[in-house]
Amino acid sequence: MTDPDLKPSRDIAVLLEVMKRLRDGCPWDKVQTFDTIAPYTIEEAYEVASAIADKDMKALPGELGDLLFQVVFHARMAEEDGLFDFGDVVEAVTAKMIRRHPHVFGDEDAKATAAAQKDFWEKLKESERTASGQTSLLDDVASALPALTRAEKLQRRASTVGFDWNNAHLVLDKIAEEAREVLAAESQDEREDEIGDLLFIIANLARHLKVDPEAALRRTNAKFTRRFRHIEAVLAAKGLKPGDASLEEMEALWQEAKAVEKANL
Repeated sequence: MTDPDLKPSRDIAVLLEVMKRLRDGCPWDKVQTFDTIAPYTIEEAYEVASAIADKDMKALPGELGDLLFQVVFHARMAEEDGLFDFGDVVEAVTAKMIRRHPHVFGDEDAKATAAAQKDFWEKLKESERTASGQTSLLDDVASALPALTRAEKLQRRASTVGFDWNNAHLVLDKIAEEAREVLAAESQDEREDEIGDLLFIIANLARHLKVDPEAALRRTNAKFTRRFRHIEAVLAAKGLKPGDASLEEMEALWQEAKAVEKANL
């Protein structure tokens, strides 16, 4: 029976109480750890991004709630271990935002342009890394990021000390070189290594052209999905499946879908 004293609420305290009771009374929630919950946290972040990409504002509050619940879950486990609690999480992010935005919180003379803020943040992050005992420029680039995103961030960080190509044309030359090395690779291990190098350089090209490589690939994935579904739909109308059609027939339908998209732009 539902507890009559515990009802859906806009008060964060109610959500914290829900989490506490789940950890006390739900067999599944009881046995979870930071490691087992982390994949769900990543998944929920992607669900938020997906709702935004789909412009599904009706679903977004629920997806944001699911992500918030992940924060509450981690905070509750930490509190049980005597490490920190949800209040510490809120205080930490509040302090960081105030510290990183002096032009908003107190310093009227601080430069407030986007470019000035970017320079300020980089210098502040460097001082924060030093204060926390990090010794490498790359220490705080999260290892769990999607690989393309992490590649772009690693290269962006290295570029702050001049370790970078001067322009996109040099990167294109490197892409051609890496592509040749992929074809020359003889073992599966070598092929994987060379493909990784090629993807890493492509991420670098995207950065030079001010394109988010992860967003670009998501966009292409969505485009591929739309066009392939067009192939499936046309074939289904003829009582066929993709496996029943030749590559040439499917390619023609692909070009048809492409032409329709261009005509609707």
